[in-house]
Amino acid sequence: MARTFKKDLQYYKFCFYGFLKNLRFFDPFIILFFLEKGLTYFQIGSLYAIKEVTINILEIPTGVVADALGRRRTMIASFLSYIFSFLIFFFARTYLLFIPAMLLFAFGEAFRTGTHKAMIFEYLNLKGWRDQKAYYYGHTRSWSQLGSALSAIIAAVIIFWRGNYSAVFLFSTVPYILDLLLMISYPKVLDGTRNTMDKQKLGETIRLVLKEVFASIKEIALLKAIGNVSLHSGYYKAVKDYLQPLVKTFALSLPIALALTDHQRTAVLVGVVYALIYLLTSVSARKSGVIAHRFRNLAIPLNLSLFLGLLAGGISGTLFVFGIPSLAVVFYIGIYIMENFRKPIGIAWISEELKEDILATALSVQSQTATIVTAGVALLIGALADHFGIGYGLLIVSGILFIPSLLLRVKVKD
Repeated sequence: MARTFKKDLQYYKFCFYGFLKNLRFFDPFIILFFLEKGLTYFQIGSLYAIKEVTINILEIPTGVVADALGRRRTMIASFLSYIFSFLIFFFARTYLLFIPAMLLFAFGEAFRTGTHKAMIFEYLNLKGWRDQKAYYYGHTRSWSQLGSALSAIIAAVIIFWRGNYSAVFLFSTVPYILDLLLMISYPKVLDGTRNTMDKQKLGETIRLVLKEVFASIKEIALLKAIGNVSLHSGYYKAVKDYLQPLVKTFALSLPIALALTDHQRTAVLVGVVYALIYLLTSVSARKSGVIAHRFRNLAIPLNLSLFLGLLAGGISGTLFVFGIPSLAVVFYIGIYIMENFRKPIGIAWISEELKEDILATALSVQSQTATIVTAGVALLIGALADHFGIGYGLLIVSGILFIPSLLLRVKVKD
């Protein structure tokens, strides 16, 4: 299927949104930041779990609010929450203070997740480009990954200059303020059809949306698809940041730039590795629609990429156990590539089975399922890393998830 959508002004707004959203300068260094503050891997895992459980609690209600009250207002609330979260992270020094920062971050994630995708799909429907979902979302997501690539380089410069990891949170507020202003400029038509603020009708609207959601997700095939997409996304979110200690180990093992401090050597290599990762994942996201449509059904690449992502994680953990951090990093990158290849495909597959007016809520159901996986895996890998090391933790977690992955294979339609 050829690409038929036009790159109009709103297309570039969608792309720029993703680009700015992913200028999270702390992302490539978040675990190193926590370790610098004296936290254990299990404490780090518990913070991830707190974040994901909070998202889990809030996500369906916020998806309903997005459908009922308007998606732009929901997104604006999300970015305000993010900004306050970054400021607390910058000033906090202890585990207990990181908890409210994580809660605010989770609040922002819950309000944002699914809502912006629904705005994109609403726009495609208005323009008559509904069959272009995988292509269009892949394009916008590729801009997100380009933002992440630039973010890694800027973050490395900040840490090289400042000599610590805290400053990246303060600098992260700038692109989020810009994204907040961009969201205000979105056309009101993308709020969706249910954007009344009438309190008397709000309860009725929410009940109607929930009824439609439950009617849409009761099909076994759709539930398996949600589980398929969510399993890898949850695994990815829980383990992706453990690449940072691997890269640090690799950086400090290299007999180069010995005149630099450990922070500076780590910053340089982490920045380069993450920039490379996000350039690769940008291409992966952009090409996902082209590659996926070479298969007779989207279920085939969806199933295949799930197995390959878990396999890459298992091999990476094994290599780190055997003291080969350079190759461990290479296979770890495979987890990132698979997630960014499969996400546009999975979202397109699910959205084809849903009613458009409840899409924000239904996509939040998918994302909520992923948060359950993330919370469990984050606690498990944190405990395993403290007791056995990161390599064994990644190997064991990847092996455990192979079992449910076999049960969540999406049926290939003729």
